[in-house]
Amino acid sequence: MAHYQRAGSIPPKRHTQHRDPGGNLYYEELMGEEGFSSDSSLLYHRHVPSAVVGARTWQLPDQATTANQPLLPRHLKLHDLFLGEEWKSCDAVRDRRLVLGNADVRINYVVCGTASPLYRNATGDECVYVEAGAGTVETVFGDLDVATGDYVIIPRATTHRWVPTGHEPLRLYAIEANSHIAPPKRYLSRYGQFLEHSPYCERDLRLPTAPRQVDEENVEIYLKHRGDGPAGLAGSVHVTPHHPFDVVGWDGCLYPYAFNIADFEPITGRIHQPPPVHQVFEGNNFVICNFVPRKVDYHPLAVPVPYYHSNVDSDEVMFYVGGDYEARKGSGINVGSISLHPGGYPHGPQPSAIEASLGAERFDETAVMVDTFRPLGLGEAGSISDDGKYAWTWAGRGPAS
Repeated sequence: MAHYQRAGSIPPKRHTQHRDPGGNLYYEELMGEEGFSSDSSLLYHRHVPSAVVGARTWQLPDQATTANQPLLPRHLKLHDLFLGEEWKSCDAVRDRRLVLGNADVRINYVVCGTASPLYRNATGDECVYVEAGAGTVETVFGDLDVATGDYVIIPRATTHRWVPTGHEPLRLYAIEANSHIAPPKRYLSRYGQFLEHSPYCERDLRLPTAPRQVDEENVEIYLKHRGDGPAGLAGSVHVTPHHPFDVVGWDGCLYPYAFNIADFEPITGRIHQPPPVHQVFEGNNFVICNFVPRKVDYHPLAVPVPYYHSNVDSDEVMFYVGGDYEARKGSGINVGSISLHPGGYPHGPQPSAIEASLGAERFDETAVMVDTFRPLGLGEAGSISDDGKYAWTWAGRGPAS
């Protein structure tokens, strides 16, 4: 994020001596993007942040994808992936399952009930949407308490872990980038402040609590990093002599934060507004939008559901997380569903939904959309959760023999 924050104990001037009450020097770490040319923060550690006393390979969850061939729209039923009480022994890091992916972004799903190990994604930022449940994201910057409807933005290489709270499963929709994730540039001034036309602003962002120190030795950190495995990824586990949560203070413009979807102010008009008005974040070659409960088109002849449209440059992934989906009635899609509409395929509402929507004043629906500008392949979880019949719902009958 572009606006400056500070927490804990820091020296008056950067890159100068900072000592504890006993006279021992704290270790300054610059965590920055784009090779010292973009946002950064300075963190002050009690111990050397580079120290490692052991390492081994981490076999990542299946990262392979298969092409969407023949090219078809698909309905993926994510709530079929973690059945029974399997979730109680799952964690948010090692038990993620790949739904869709390409060279720019990977969409994962996990339902978990146990604390994850410490984790660091060294390939890009993560935007994790909390579909349901509650938990704490413990980070080297401090903690974030999160719950249903929260987006959690975690900068690349931030050491953190997920700790579910309560007795209900924590359902997470994890969007992993191979780039950074930020608010759309058109929402920001040239200096990084949210502009007046932005549908959210700095007041809506929740920042970590003050950093805390954990005294523990020989601590494991799981790393996802670049390598020669599927999707160019590999995994490692580093053992550090001291717990990485030893930061006494930090300041800068790079840090994790949370934003709740209910704080997004929808932009509406007399006639149907295109998806860019619903955009919330962007990464390299993809955007993230959200659809929230809102007043709909108020022209007397308006057609509130979307018009048919061809995604000539992008694949569209819609994750339905709450409410009633007017445009999808009759398709089988419901809460927990993903619709994948690939580039080159014209799509739109189910035919019966068009007439049924006329005269509607409000839509009660919540969804998270990812549009990618390279084709998406089906991951293990995407292939296994495909209902196999969504493509034929517009025609009202099965495939021709």
